[in-house]
Amino acid sequence: METKRDIGGPRDMATFPAQLRGRRVLVCSESFGPVNGVSRTTSMIVDHLRTQGALVSVVAPYSYIKGNNVFASAFTARPEDGYTAEVRLKGDPIPFSPELSVVYPVRLSELYKRTFGQPPDLIYLASPASLGFQVLLQLRQQCREEQVPLLCNYQTDLAGYSELLFPIPFGRITKFVFSSIESYLYRHSSVKTVFYPSLFARKYLEEVARVESHKLSVLRRGVNTEGFNPLKASPELRKKWAPNGELILFTCSRLAGEKGYDFLAQAAAELAETELDFKLVIVGGNRNSVVEQQIKDMFAPLVRDGKVIFTGFILGEELMTHYASADIFLHCSVTETFGLVVLEAMASGVPVIARDEGGPSDTVDHGRNGYLVQPNDLQCFVERVLDLAYDHQLRKRFARAGRVQALSATWEMIGNKVAWKMVDAIEEKESAKLTQQQRGQHAATPSSWVVKVKTAASLMLIISVWASIGLCLVTINIAHWLKS
Repeated sequence: METKRDIGGPRDMATFPAQLRGRRVLVCSESFGPVNGVSRTTSMIVDHLRTQGALVSVVAPYSYIKGNNVFASAFTARPEDGYTAEVRLKGDPIPFSPELSVVYPVRLSELYKRTFGQPPDLIYLASPASLGFQVLLQLRQQCREEQVPLLCNYQTDLAGYSELLFPIPFGRITKFVFSSIESYLYRHSSVKTVFYPSLFARKYLEEVARVESHKLSVLRRGVNTEGFNPLKASPELRKKWAPNGELILFTCSRLAGEKGYDFLAQAAAELAETELDFKLVIVGGNRNSVVEQQIKDMFAPLVRDGKVIFTGFILGEELMTHYASADIFLHCSVTETFGLVVLEAMASGVPVIARDEGGPSDTVDHGRNGYLVQPNDLQCFVERVLDLAYDHQLRKRFARAGRVQALSATWEMIGNKVAWKMVDAIEEKESAKLTQQQRGQHAATPSSWVVKVKTAASLMLIISVWASIGLCLVTINIAHWLKS
């Protein structure tokens, strides 16, 4: 049991801190709903905080699909609580993934007004990007007494994604810009904790973003082990996929270049040259039809031969059934800070083969519940698939070990750890304020006009950056339109 002793005494991670009940928590997330692993993690933490009595208001961009916000929460605050449970912001959809948006410039004071009507007790930034960066930049312009304590959850490797998505030298330039911005923002005194999901992410935060080690706290992800369960396997679905009893290979992620589909396509092509009789089931899609088609084109010969099946987007119980009905899970992305799909596969009793880069390196115990392969070793990846394909007992042993590991990753423990860190940050702020009052001290604060000028300057910077991003989005959209 993880415990610590701090301002408020012992921290028992098996229990929820009563001190957080009734506290106002503003959650700013780049996506909210069943959009991806990051947003599912945020949703689970928010649900846990709300269930335990914290007052949580979520601010997130609209998730645009055909002009509609399809991932709105069903939770509503009670009138007597005096706050708005969910606020959606407008923005421009990202061309590579239209269900995600780059938020238009927004004032922090406006967010306070639209959520609690006043500053919250704490701000939690889930995988900060366009919205989180705006909040961080404006918060650090305020005088210290007005700065709300803040926690960040680093879940997305923005720098790594940009290097993959943009051609040289633009990718390297964008990577440098992102890492510089993160370093500038995360190191501010208002940021009390930066959660990270894996050693891969911690190394980046320490060595590249230069975040102070005392701020860093590991936060794994949990999995619904009742939902993702080997008992959900469907003989009918297996028969549909593999009518002749073929081995079922499985993967699940958004169809996008940064997810490693080029590597998977090469591996599938190599496997097709062997005597292995298999079907590769790919769950996922992309709201941008051009990007989705580019990924599908990589597998075109295998699709024609009946070796590859694209299912499109699948959610909920149906997704859980798909996982459990597979034989081997293949994970080819090298940009995941955690890779929730790997844990979902383990919970479903499906052994995993993953490239040894990013979050899966911490999740997969090589040789016990799966295999890790050097990122660029295609031949070894194919050989590991064949090893598991022809050894049914080995698959069963890996499946049992993976299920045991998944059972130890509960959302309750993860939610409690976040809650205790929130209590630490709030108590530290209130303790410092009380000490000043007792000593009759008044910290020197800048003149109001200085704060206003700094805030205005930060907003101008945000608008300028957004204008540049907007130009890039327009250019990419035009290119995709021409391709289509």
